[in-house]
Parts: sequence; C-alpha cells; structure tokens
Amino acid sequence: MKAFADRLGLRTDPTIFFVSAGFTILFVLALVIFPGPIGDAFATGRSWIVANLGWFFILGVNVWLGFLIWAAISRHGHIRLGPKDSRPEYGNLSWFTMLFAGGIGTVLMFWGVAEPISHFSKPPLPGVAPYSDEAAKDAISIAVYHLGLHTWTIFTLPGLGFAYFINRYDLPVRVSSVFYPLLKEGINGPIGKAIDIASILGTLFGVAVSLGLGSSQIAAGLDALLGTGDGTFVKIAILTVLTAVAITSIVAGLDKGVKLLSNINIGMAVGLMVFVLIFGSTLFLLRGIVQTVGLYLTNLPHLAFWNDMLANENPDTPGWGWQGSWTVFYWAWTVTWSPFIGLFVARISRGRTVREFVFGVLLAPSLFTLIWFAIFGWQAMEFDGIGQAARDAMGDQAGQLSQAVSDSVPLAMFAFFEHFPFVHIVQGIAVIVVAIFFATSSDSASLVVDMLCTGTPTPGPVHQRVFWGAAEGLVAAMLIVLAGDAGLTALQQVITVVGLPIFILVSMMIPSIIKGFALEDIDHVSIGKRPKLDDF
Repeated sequence: MKAFADRLGLRTDPTIFFVSAGFTILFVLALVIFPGPIGDAFATGRSWIVANLGWFFILGVNVWLGFLIWAAISRHGHIRLGPKDSRPEYGNLSWFTMLFAGGIGTVLMFWGVAEPISHFSKPPLPGVAPYSDEAAKDAISIAVYHLGLHTWTIFTLPGLGFAYFINRYDLPVRVSSVFYPLLKEGINGPIGKAIDIASILGTLFGVAVSLGLGSSQIAAGLDALLGTGDGTFVKIAILTVLTAVAITSIVAGLDKGVKLLSNINIGMAVGLMVFVLIFGSTLFLLRGIVQTVGLYLTNLPHLAFWNDMLANENPDTPGWGWQGSWTVFYWAWTVTWSPFIGLFVARISRGRTVREFVFGVLLAPSLFTLIWFAIFGWQAMEFDGIGQAARDAMGDQAGQLSQAVSDSVPLAMFAFFEHFPFVHIVQGIAVIVVAIFFATSSDSASLVVDMLCTGTPTPGPVHQRVFWGAAEGLVAAMLIVLAGDAGLTALQQVITVVGLPIFILVSMMIPSIIKGFALEDIDHVSIGKRPKLDDF
C-alpha cells in the first residue's frame, strides 16, 4: 500500500488512509444500490441502541463532566499542556474569543429557536401543560442543558487528551495517541490504526449529518425568501455549492481568508442576536437572561440524570421515550464531532494548565450558549404566547410559530424573523451566516481528517485534502437522499448508530489520561512553591 500511496503522491499512513477511504466509498455505493435495506438497518440499529443503551449515553456524559472537574481541581490541574517550561501561545482574550467562536457554530443557528419552541409546545416532562409558564421555563432549561456544559464536556474530554499527549508527549496528531499509556507502541499497530480509522469515519459522518441539516436550513431560508422550494433536489444543489466552496478554499490554501471570513461570520451571528435583543422585547429578554441562569443551575442536577425511565408506563410515549430523539441523539451526534473540535481546542491551548483548559473550554462557550437561548428562546415563546391569558389576548396569532416549527424544523429561524422589521434583509443575513458556517466547517473538518491520517499538524498534499472534502459532501448527499421525506429522523438514525462506538472510544480516554497523570512528577510541573507569610 505504501508504494501505491507514493505513486498517487500521498503523504499519509497508507493503512489508515486507504481503509478509511475504502469504507467511505463502500458506504456510498451501498446507499446508491441498497437505499431501502440500509435505511431499515440504521432504523433498527437506532431503536436497539436507544432502548437498551440510552441510559449509558446519559450516565456517560455525567461521568465525563465529573472527571474533568476532578482533573481541574486536583493537584494535576497545575500540569502544563506542553513542555514543562511552555506558556500559552495566545493571550486570555484571544483564547476566549476563539473558544467563543467555536461555541456559536452551526448548531445554535439550527436549534436556537426550534428547540425551545418544540419543548414549549410539546413539554417532555410529565404533568406540564403546553404553552404554560412552567413549559416555558422547562423548555429553556432543557435547551441550555443540551447545548451547554454537557455538550462542551463531550468536546473537552478528547480535547484534553489531545492537548496532553500530543503537546506534552510530542506524539502523532492522531486519536490513538491519547491511548499511549495503555497501548504504548501499540498505538502504531493494528489496534492503534483501528482506533484512528473509527475516529476518521465517525468525524466524517458527524460532519456529513451537519451538512445535511445545514442544507435543509438554507433550503428553508431560500424558500422563505425566493420561493425556491425545499425538496431533495434543492438541498443537493445547495450542498454541492457548499462543498465546492470548501474545496476551493482547500485548493487555494486561503487560510487567512477563511479565518477572516469566520471572524466576519461570528460578528454577523452576534449581530443577529443583538438585533433580536434591541428590536424584540428588550427588558423582558434582559430579565430572561438573568432568570435563565437560575433556571439552568436549579434544574441541571435533575435534567442531567433524568432518562425517562417511566416512559413505557405512559401509553402516550411508546418506546424508550422522548429522550431517544433528543438527548441521546445530541450526545451521539456531538461525540462524532469531538475529534474535530477537540483537536482545534488542543492546538490553541498549548502551554495552558489542565485547570485553565478545563474551566475555559467548559465555561466560556456554555455561557454564550445560555445567552443565545435566553434571547432567541424566550423571544420565540413570547411571540407564540406564554400562558393562557396571553394566548387568549393574541387570538389567532397564538401558536403560529410553534406550528411553523412543527411543519418544518429547518424553517424555525426564518419563521421567527418574520416578527421583526427588515424581515427579508435579516432572513438573507441568516442564510449567509448558516452557509458560511457550514462551508468553513466542512473545510476545517477536511483538514482535521487529513491530519488524523498523516499524524502531523502540517497539511498533506492538496489532492489528498480535496478527497476528504469531496467525501464529506458525497456522504452528506447520500444521507439526504436516504432521508427523503423522513428528513431529520433518518439523519438521527444514522448518527446514533455511528456515534455509539465513538462514545465508547472517548470513554476509554479517561483511564488513559489518569494513568498519564499518575506518571507525572508533580513537583516539577507545579506553577510554583507556596509563598511564606513573610514573603508578603
């Protein structure tokens, strides 16, 4: 395989590259030839995983969060993520800005309105009336729970593993490097390569599902603006354009341009949030931000361990319950992104201590997520009518937004902006923001997948990176075709099945990191001796 890779001009580990590429191509061919059986297999697999292992996902993320907090506050929190004399490459402000950038991405644009409204109109907790004050509070609490600390826990754990073993041990830029204390030189053998292949395929599918959701949201936005329709053909056309933009960036090597574009996009997203705050119910939203903090902290212990165990006792909730389509889907989807985001936060965190890394990566994006949902979520629910008295006063206007979201989740953000001035301009900006987020995410993910193949932070040959960019787009296109009218449900089925092995893999990082910590000579990596009283 090495000779073949040399003839193709590749600079990569031949086994990892060709096996990963082969599985990707086989999957695409299988979707083309056997779309029905493949779809049925994913549906069956998801049903089994949700019914039998949903609790494992929910418990697992809580264990990860507990481990990260322990790592930060323990004596190991002083360990530098790099050589012993290293210091952070970025100042605190720049570092927090980059974490902030990662925190607002595509997911908040897709779910910022859709999730709170969905829980508001169809409360998941038993005994809560739809559209009530209690339903509104629960909706915000659940939305922030899903995309706050727990989502960033899933990114932080592999990020800590990457930062510790790659920056400190100077190991290859691969997921298998995190398991060095357990496998030693075995990370270069069959087990290590199997870990890397599984991680590459998981990342590829996670990004493909995100591209599928992004294409659906952009199609809904263009349909609202121009009446283009939002069928499969339109989604495929949008996906083709996004993939072409990402590949063009890869070919041109426009690193500075992509960074500038990303910063502009972040500014536009924040601008949308400020626009909603100013032109919406400003005082109501400011009070909502403060109250959301209390709601989140109050409800987090219950929500974090709630796994809908009594769902089967309720004839209205067949199967495993509501969380199979929400919490389990989120955790499975997020963990497929974890090598991508984890490597990003590891690279920008070189030289920081474990304590700085854990608390910074967990808290900075989570705080922004809370503010985002407090503004978009509370405003959306107020538009829909909170409480019976408000809904009676609104008449036929009550419930219109929740109905629009029920009809089309990707349309949620655009239906929301219809309640504001400059509606077409704002909707157009929202389409641009979503498109740039997904295009730059595809570009960055292609580079990360390529690094996981080469094992170095230096990008491989252009055609090697282009292959992964095209592969992401092709898998996403096939998933859109497979999804058909089922849309989000089919994508949930695929990512839940793919996410399970990645979730198990990330769980195994904990004993590896603990063993690595145990080998440290803490006296030589502490930030300094405790001063004596006379020193003051």
